[in-house]
Amino acid sequence: MTAASQKSYSLDEIAALLGGEVLGNGATRVSQVATMAAAQAGDISFLSNPKYKKLLETTQAGAMIFDRDSADAASLPRIVCDNPYVYFAKLSALLNPPPQAAPGVDASARIAASARIAASVSIGPFVSVGRDACVGEGSVIGEGCSIGDNVSIGRDCRFYPGVVIYRDCILGDRVILHSGVVIGADGFGLARDHDRWLKIPQIGRAVIGNDVEIGANTTVDRGALDDTVIEEGVKLDNQIQIAHNVRIGAHTAMAGCVGIAGSAVIGKHCTVGGGAIILGHLEIVDHVNISAGTLITKSIREPGIYTSALPFSAHAQWLKNAAHLRHLDAMADKIAQLENRIKELERK
Repeated sequence: MTAASQKSYSLDEIAALLGGEVLGNGATRVSQVATMAAAQAGDISFLSNPKYKKLLETTQAGAMIFDRDSADAASLPRIVCDNPYVYFAKLSALLNPPPQAAPGVDASARIAASARIAASVSIGPFVSVGRDACVGEGSVIGEGCSIGDNVSIGRDCRFYPGVVIYRDCILGDRVILHSGVVIGADGFGLARDHDRWLKIPQIGRAVIGNDVEIGANTTVDRGALDDTVIEEGVKLDNQIQIAHNVRIGAHTAMAGCVGIAGSAVIGKHCTVGGGAIILGHLEIVDHVNISAGTLITKSIREPGIYTSALPFSAHAQWLKNAAHLRHLDAMADKIAQLENRIKELERK
């Protein structure tokens, strides 16, 4: 959307839609959100961290969003609310709606005769939709997507170009899948037969709840026997691997390059930092926050923040520390012996 075509709103109109209290000129109109450093007269910015308050002296923003403690931090027209960052997110969505796609099926798409496509669906070029698949009202299927047999897709979903959904998978309403996402590929199910591997058929499904968003090139494998389940409101970043039979609880968010091994169960309202690894068959309760780069090797039974990554250091220093780590057991034994010796000396 160009600046010329961008719809603008007055602060009074925004507050009527999103709440908050307007201070200053409520007729001030804004058409875009921006950082304080980059904002221009038609933009609205926000302050959610006091360390950026200095930028209020130089910002060119036409209006601001403040919390109640910072309501008088500047004389600019402003909206005062409880959480400026959340308010900014809602306002950004208002000012930047997704592009509208015209309903209809492109002539190059291949749609099975038994597929059920709602009249308001938009299907782009070179899309393939398999037998008995169902696509709900208002959904947008981008160029080159492949929808397998008996797949069910809910209302108002948006699939960007190049998404692949294997057979029998179920997706809820308002699901967003970015390019390269693969839902329902076979999990890594193998059995060793002497000196070779036998493939175990993966006969479960992948089931995706409402309001899930999955980033580019992320993969969600189908279940081996039971289903792989991503519950409502889950947000997955780019290049994440979700293995077979994993269950991710509602409103959990994971950053890029996370790996979840088979049959792990992740609770609701968790966060997992980038590059973290969770081993298979573990259980993690609700409200757990796992730091970036952390390796989880045991189930987590209590809510809280968990971290295993070591801070980086100069390579020579890292080599010395790594050498010490290899001898921790022996060092612990020596310390225990010294403690016992000290106790003996104290008794004497």
